[in-house]
Amino acid sequence: MINTSAFRLAVAFSAASLLIAQPAGQRLLKVDDMHRFHDVRDVQISPDGKWVAYTVGSVDTTADKSDSDVWMASWDGARQLRITSSPESETAPRFSPDGRFLSFLSGRPGKAKGTQIWMMDRTGGEAQQFTEFKGRLSSYEWSPDSKRLLLVMSERDAGDTDDEKPAVAGNNAKAPKPIVVNRYKFKQDVVGYLIQKTPRLYLFDIASKKAEPLTAETLDVASPSWSHDGNSIAFLGKEGKDSERYNTWNVYVMDARAGAAPRQVTHYDGIHSSASRAQPEWSPDGTRLVYLQSSGAKLGAYNMSRLAVVAVAGGEPKLLASKLDRSVSAPRFTPDGSSILFLVTDDRSEYPAGISVNDGGVERLVQGSRVISTLAQGKDGRMAALASTDTTHSEIHALENGALRTLTHHNDALMAEFKFGATEEFSCKAKDGTEVHGLITKPADYEAGRKYPTLLRIHGGPNGQDAHSFNFERQLFAANGYVVVAVNYRGSSGRGEKYQRTIAADWGNKEVVDLQAAMDHVVTIGLADPERLGVGGWSYGGILTDAIIAKDHRFKAATSGAGTAFPIALYGVDQYIMQYNEEIGPPWKVGLEPWAKISYAFLHADQITTPTLFLGGEKDFNVPLVGGEQMYQALASLGVPTELVVYPGQFHGITRPSYQKDRIERYLAWYAKYLKASEKTATPTDATASAAK
Repeated sequence: MINTSAFRLAVAFSAASLLIAQPAGQRLLKVDDMHRFHDVRDVQISPDGKWVAYTVGSVDTTADKSDSDVWMASWDGARQLRITSSPESETAPRFSPDGRFLSFLSGRPGKAKGTQIWMMDRTGGEAQQFTEFKGRLSSYEWSPDSKRLLLVMSERDAGDTDDEKPAVAGNNAKAPKPIVVNRYKFKQDVVGYLIQKTPRLYLFDIASKKAEPLTAETLDVASPSWSHDGNSIAFLGKEGKDSERYNTWNVYVMDARAGAAPRQVTHYDGIHSSASRAQPEWSPDGTRLVYLQSSGAKLGAYNMSRLAVVAVAGGEPKLLASKLDRSVSAPRFTPDGSSILFLVTDDRSEYPAGISVNDGGVERLVQGSRVISTLAQGKDGRMAALASTDTTHSEIHALENGALRTLTHHNDALMAEFKFGATEEFSCKAKDGTEVHGLITKPADYEAGRKYPTLLRIHGGPNGQDAHSFNFERQLFAANGYVVVAVNYRGSSGRGEKYQRTIAADWGNKEVVDLQAAMDHVVTIGLADPERLGVGGWSYGGILTDAIIAKDHRFKAATSGAGTAFPIALYGVDQYIMQYNEEIGPPWKVGLEPWAKISYAFLHADQITTPTLFLGGEKDFNVPLVGGEQMYQALASLGVPTELVVYPGQFHGITRPSYQKDRIERYLAWYAKYLKASEKTATPTDATASAAK
């Protein structure tokens, strides 16, 4: 049963949706539309298979914050029920295996501060705070018998509190304690200085509400999973005196009881991702584990995860799908143990697939140009997928007999309002013969034969890709009359391991060759106006923006976000110390030549003529702001038109809604100033700037 208050909310939502489901006519996308979309995530199928729980992210522009609530949809697609509605976010919804409870994580006010587990009895009633942890809780999983919870939690060091604020000069407020660093890798974006203790596994008893530690502080843990009988736990771990110097994770198993000794099952010197889509999963009979085996430490940034199975008792792992030269994620056994389901990152798409454990044959489960980013499996084998296309926002679908049946409709009415630009695939040859793939999004009012101002928008990573999923930025630029070119340059995922790893220790070289080839292509086919070309990107996209404008003068405007052009200046300043050591080598060991090679843009800043807008988050520990500051200072010294925009209190990802809006407005204004000089340009208004403070 579902509580009646949640049902009334759902009815109200459905009624409101019906009122706006019939737009008078389609229109072009505007900046103000960016925070009207809903972000659907974290799909979970109920034990009886009748419901799917998930989260819906939205933006409160008045409060200038994002919020996430728990929803449920019926398997027949007839109902969508909003389960939570507090002003604080709720995440990680999980059904208890007996079906009695729906739990979630939230930092909403309660008996204890910080992120806690909240429980909602599905027979009715409001959600109640169930835990009062003092540590930092990062994840949890129900035991198969619904009597225990498996937690990943780190204890807080003295002085590590969320509510401690800096002292104000002249008053008697207690000053924050000095930050004492004693770890090799000591910085991480969003987290900050790594002063908290190593994450540990805890077993939490539902009846007594007591938590017992399962692992020692000397063993770093991530991504645990229960065996089907509830007697054992598998997880990713790393330990030893050099564990902080190498990002080397292996699979461990242990009995699900305090005092049990963890046992290392794999002995691999590469990297096992500790992301949520990489946890080792048990076979139904409890004899095997499926996990992801990854590239070696030197190639960690270009990792292509491969499917592997290992006996719980130990032994040599078996690689599956050896002929599938594509990265995979989120593996799990089917209920009968005969096959393994997983997601495949393919060329400009992502799809679910299955592989027979015995004969190794891979079967694609759904066709089409789209991105399926999540695949959930119920106890009876039914599957729910989170899917998106170029013109449809991510929604949950039932995957049945190779077809998708829509279960949620959070963005349908909104999407129906707009006229989108068409997105097409293209391929071209780089000057060294490499085949380059990408996407072209045309203006929404595209006219054949006309040449358009064109933007090369470069994705980050580099181990990522531009794919057939809804992209607000691409569509907004298209609505403003631009052709948008998205290129999966060498280093991108989806084209195989060799394609990904070819740029190792050679940043800003082959990628630029590929990007130039793409721009040559769109000019040659008569789509792009060669006199009105712009470029830009964020993170590695910002790095490549700096690199290409130092080598190619045809771009009339550039926007470089959270990038760097002088990596040696970030050694020990950002979070990539292990990558620098493994991939490039410490400068006192390898000399300055390899570092100078990847710093071409900064060392040749006098070659840049493109007016460039630099942007970044003040507290970015991923690619610190110093990268943009240096390039801004260089261009300002050289007399090249430039600006630097710093977003206070923001990390690598800009999360404050008003800053997100400000950023896209500045993109549009900068490009319009240099690519549409004959048209009236707009800049962020005083009101926008005020709201961003």
